[in-house]
Amino acid sequence: MTKKSEKIQIKLVKSTIGAPEKHEKIVRALGLSKTNRVVEHAKNATILGMVNKIPHLVEVVEVK
Repeated sequence: MTKKSEKIQIKLVKSTIGAPEKHEKIVRALGLSKTNRVVEHAKNATILGMVNKIPHLVEVVEVK
C-alpha cells in the first residue's frame, strides 16, 4: 500500500488524434487535454491502471 503523500506527475507526450476512443477517454479522465500538459495525481491503483492502458501516450514522473 502506498502512502497518502505519494504523488505522480503524468505528462501527455503524444496526441490522441487517431487513437481509439477508449484511449481518448482515459486521457480526458486523467485531466489531460493538450500535449506537454502535466497533471499531478495521488499514486494509487486506479491511476496507475489508467496509465498502464496508455503508456505510448503518456510519461510518468514520481514525486514524493
